[in-house]
Amino acid sequence: MSGLLDDARGVLEHAAGVFGRDPDALAVLEAHTDRLGGPLRVALAGSVKSGKSTLLNALVGEQIAPTGVGECTRLVTHYADAASPRIGVVYRGGRRPDDPVELPALHRRGSLVLELDRIAVDRVAALHVDWPSQHLREVTLVDTPGVDSAALEGRPRPWVWHGNDGAGDDEHGGWGADVVVHLVRHLHEPDVAFLEAYGDRVAAGVGAAGTLVVLSRADEVGGGRVDAVMAAGQVARRYRTDPTLRPWCATTTTVAGLLAETARTLRGVEFTALRALARLERAELDEQLLTADRFVAAGSAGDAAGLPEGTRLALLDRFGLFGVRLATSLLRRGVEDSSALAAELGRRSGLDELRAVLAERFLARRDVFQARAALLAVDRLVRRARAEEPVDADRRPSPVPRGGGPRPGPSPAAVTALAAELERVRSSAHEIVELDLLTTLRRRPLAAPGRRDAARDAELTEEAERLLGDRGPSASARLGLDDGVGQGELRAVALATLGRWRAHADNPLADRDTTETARVVVRSVEGLLAGHPGPVGVT
Repeated sequence: MSGLLDDARGVLEHAAGVFGRDPDALAVLEAHTDRLGGPLRVALAGSVKSGKSTLLNALVGEQIAPTGVGECTRLVTHYADAASPRIGVVYRGGRRPDDPVELPALHRRGSLVLELDRIAVDRVAALHVDWPSQHLREVTLVDTPGVDSAALEGRPRPWVWHGNDGAGDDEHGGWGADVVVHLVRHLHEPDVAFLEAYGDRVAAGVGAAGTLVVLSRADEVGGGRVDAVMAAGQVARRYRTDPTLRPWCATTTTVAGLLAETARTLRGVEFTALRALARLERAELDEQLLTADRFVAAGSAGDAAGLPEGTRLALLDRFGLFGVRLATSLLRRGVEDSSALAAELGRRSGLDELRAVLAERFLARRDVFQARAALLAVDRLVRRARAEEPVDADRRPSPVPRGGGPRPGPSPAAVTALAAELERVRSSAHEIVELDLLTTLRRRPLAAPGRRDAARDAELTEEAERLLGDRGPSASARLGLDDGVGQGELRAVALATLGRWRAHADNPLADRDTTETARVVVRSVEGLLAGHPGPVGVT
């Protein structure tokens, strides 16, 4: 994949020469150049209190993103691995002499504190938090304000693409993301309606192939029963084929964010308190856990657990009522120590499945997402330059310099040459063609040739998406085989698949979308076979 990154780097260098007089454009190009080959940037998006910061803490395994009852994320905040903690401040429109360059990295009660009263929030584009963590070595997590945040009134909203050219405040102070994880509390009609309104803007950036929808409050499904996450998972699986949701994301999954965070940061005193609760008579504990009020009130009743109200409130704050129910149930079933309890809570929270989805669908294609984002940034600059060209741009410039007025932009000839190189790289980068086609298929499924049959259409579309790497770019994932399948079986399935899709490409009854999709799929399978050659003399 290094060849793709090299091509993208070459386009960025060419663009830097063309836009050398535009400091804003150079800053964008430099940012993308620095990102190539580095950690994948994953933005966490959603409405206020959808659980973005909580999920970020769960993914990192530490409480570094502020969480609480009120709105906690007021600024776009990048969390990246570094040798030592640091909180840098990036200002919109330039830094003033009295503006602090960074904030103190303070820890209180095990959590990182962002002292925003030290800075002029309305002029801050983003915060950059450096934090030593092995979980941030492959990804940089971008926590974003809620899309309905009142804190952003009168300020640019970083997820909105401004202008007809699709350019927006998505560099430095914006997301600057390669992929987006969109969190929703429930997959109800309002959430889907919002995704529809928001999806076009995301498609202008990462596309549906780079967007994951997460039902982030899985513990609220089914009244918080111990099987709530399982029930939420069934809901998420149904939504994967829902035609109203498919156009806006690659897939859906579910996680109980609070439980996931607590599982990754479980404390010894919490384990001791939970074990004391688990030793109560089952009927007594079940009655206490009917509601949060009953659970807290039991602390003043002097039950056998001996936990005061303050301890019970702290458990609810960290676990939620669902988490306390699940943890005590697991302890009753024989979980013996805190590490085993943390591991089981993490698994049942859905965090392990979420991490697997991120690894298979996004991290495995890190270079492709980064190269695509870089080329899109250059494309926006090209379109903006063309929109700003004067009507008489083909006239030769006067040899006499004019005083005042804006600085001259790039010449039309230079922009045209850059656009040609950009198109050449994009069209020859098959991995990016696959991503773009996956986004298209999410919105416009294929129609199987012949008599219209919804089941055949869905089957053909699903196979095309899988072969294009929708479930992961590995050969076994594309062919729908187990990871340990033998080389001979893999080639046999690939050859049969290649023949079938060549027939789709040559079918005179197929419409244009099916034919063009089939040609891309054929090239993908041919590349797969080239990477898994058979014995000499065997075709």
